[in-house]
Amino acid sequence: MNIVLLGAAGAGKGTQAAKLVETLGLTHISTGDIFRKNVSEGTPLGLEAKRYMDAGQLVPDGVVIRMVKDRLAQPDCANGFMLDGFPRTLPQAEALDVALDSLGATLDAVVAIEVPRDVLMGRLTARRQCRGCGRIYNVMGEMPADEGVCDGCGGEVYQRDDDTVEAATKRLDDYAAVTSQLVPYYQSRGLLKTIDGNRAVDAVFVDTLAALGR
Repeated sequence: MNIVLLGAAGAGKGTQAAKLVETLGLTHISTGDIFRKNVSEGTPLGLEAKRYMDAGQLVPDGVVIRMVKDRLAQPDCANGFMLDGFPRTLPQAEALDVALDSLGATLDAVVAIEVPRDVLMGRLTARRQCRGCGRIYNVMGEMPADEGVCDGCGGEVYQRDDDTVEAATKRLDDYAAVTSQLVPYYQSRGLLKTIDGNRAVDAVFVDTLAALGR
């Protein structure tokens, strides 16, 4: 099974992605991971992307698509993959279709985890993280016994820069711009599976599997 997973920051996409990969045996493909691997290994595509990044410019779609296509062509994707963080624009979605067609593959579903914006804002701005071990806390739920000190490693518990109200607003606005293009595109092709993410993790996962016919 080949799927694309959509979800705004705070929607729980990372948790659902991990469960889908484990349960369905999919290869998890993150564009962030692809970029880092190509750049760190100094591949031709990585060097090309680095030139744009060093200049403070966005990496062109053509370079991104070639990286993704190269990753999809690897043997571990033959039995199914899940794209996370790609596509982000309509041109990328269209280019993905062309790339998959050239590989003799197709998308089976596009899963969109939807959560009301006010809930997303609450989740994002309430999040705190340990600088040491990375453990996540939440001011509306579990917090350290000693304020600002991680229960696990004793590291500093802080609010990340991208979890402030201003940063969260921008992240959600950016995602809304993405879905305004992708949702109608995949909906018109009968691939879109919309999941209510404003529930317990297990309930969301059960519905996701059902939507995928599992």
